[in-house]
Amino acid sequence: MSTADAPPLAGPGDPAVRAAAQLVRDLPPSPALWCDGLRKRYGRRTAVDGVSLSVGRGEVVGLLGPNGAGKTTVIKMLLGLVRPDCGEVMVLGRPGSDPAARAGVGYLPELFRYQPWLTAAEVLGLHVRLAGADIPRDEQHGCLELVGLAARADDRVGGFSKGMQQRLGLAVALVARPELVVLDEPTSALDPLGRADVRDVVLSLRGRGVAVLLNSHLIGEVERVCDRVVVLDRGRVAASGTLAELLGRREVRLHLTALGADGQARLAAAGPVEREGEWFTVGLSAEDDGTTVPDLVRDLVALGARVHAVEPARISLEERLLGILRAGAGDRS
Repeated sequence: MSTADAPPLAGPGDPAVRAAAQLVRDLPPSPALWCDGLRKRYGRRTAVDGVSLSVGRGEVVGLLGPNGAGKTTVIKMLLGLVRPDCGEVMVLGRPGSDPAARAGVGYLPELFRYQPWLTAAEVLGLHVRLAGADIPRDEQHGCLELVGLAARADDRVGGFSKGMQQRLGLAVALVARPELVVLDEPTSALDPLGRADVRDVVLSLRGRGVAVLLNSHLIGEVERVCDRVVVLDRGRVAASGTLAELLGRREVRLHLTALGADGQARLAAAGPVEREGEWFTVGLSAEDDGTTVPDLVRDLVALGARVHAVEPARISLEERLLGILRAGAGDRS
């Protein structure tokens, strides 16, 4: 076929081209972080064995597990600091082996040290230059203000306490406007006020659409800020899911007296009931819109019951984590 006989190439105005372009635009964004089948051995010891996880855009995912579970090794493989023996990694839509993939990542390692002769402001300026970012000085100072170090911006890092070093590390992780932030034990050296500050920072990042992978031993902090949790045990994913999926159904405990037959029937209609003396535990439906408990109390009072106390009840994340790890230990024994 001659060139003259060849069909014309489709241009931007072609309906098929426009439809294909719209289809691409309608596709959901790729996860901020994704890995599949990560494995790593050190000699005869398997540190990580087939770990798969993902962190969506604007999602906070907690990484939990005992010491030696492989959490930090997984993080280092995700960030290209350790080469996996096998498995795939994608960071912000690029292969993890691509250095450009890490340009949009802020990282706070578990163990770090900054040059003690530099001031806090100089440390931030250095990391901005290393990242190749164009961040104005007032914005850099804003990062120090965010972590409570604005008044110490011109002080040498060598005089900082461990908690102040930890705050500075968080500022370094945030200063280059990352799309993904990886925090490895960010509150390990902080007092309760510092931990609350970090929690507020993580929630503000989520509000701006920044993805966060959080490795922490402080289960209460994870429970407060994370959308999903991944539990590692001996290098493997022992459990993963949303907090609602991991913790199971919600319950409410009521201290009741003068409960007649009609009141007992009303309790049974609300959900499964367990009784211990004058305390009644009622399982709530997953579809509960927040009206079940107020309506139940109103009806019980109308039926002549006396309501002395109403308490929300649900297994804690710590209890669930211990249960997962003990079950895993039983499987291996």
